[in-house]
Amino acid sequence: MTMRRSAVWVGLLVALAGLAVLVTQRQEALTGGLADRDLVSLLAKIGVVILVGVAVLTAFRDRVLQALQWGLIWAVIGLALVAGYTFRFELREVGERMLAEVMPGRAVTRGQTVEIARGRAGDFQIRAQVNGATVPMVLDTGASAVVLTHEAAKAAGLPLDFIKYNVSVDTANGRAQAASVTLDRIGIGGIVERSVPALIAPPGQLKTSLLGMSFLDRLESWQVRGNRLQMRTF
Repeated sequence: MTMRRSAVWVGLLVALAGLAVLVTQRQEALTGGLADRDLVSLLAKIGVVILVGVAVLTAFRDRVLQALQWGLIWAVIGLALVAGYTFRFELREVGERMLAEVMPGRAVTRGQTVEIARGRAGDFQIRAQVNGATVPMVLDTGASAVVLTHEAAKAAGLPLDFIKYNVSVDTANGRAQAASVTLDRIGIGGIVERSVPALIAPPGQLKTSLLGMSFLDRLESWQVRGNRLQMRTF
């Protein structure tokens, strides 16, 4: 009987606390608090946890220690739910950063900024979307333009049968010929640029596509800080 009475008092106190939070939230509606719908959802979740906890306490009223242990477990679960809901955006960002560390080339988007971690080989491997096709690239600030391998250009749906390799370019192996094209779009994370000038290397001439200055110059800013490439769009 004592345990049941205590459970009722706990429920009443929590209900009063929830009402106080609701009133306070209504007063702070103009200062960026939670929306009413989100707040009601949060209070409903807390209420469910409390009801389950009260039921457990009632069921184990003859075993006080075990009831207290279960009550503590449900309290921790409730706090974890509230913390997860409150920091859901931060937790998602942390998860994306962890994936970026273990998966080189994966872009992490934060607002208008995209970050990419340096690969194990010391370069920045980038998974770009070229005309909708996924194309692995390497950052090359010495390249005046985006340069696609023949295979990447084919995957991007470019008309290879009609291009002419009549542009002279300097490479690590000397001078070579490339074909000039304009890409419909290049996307890296949340950054998308359209009508980007690019070059296509002849078959067997280039192993990996290059992310060059014809893309980087379109950004508001880009920089390498430590082991991260940071690109920011307008």
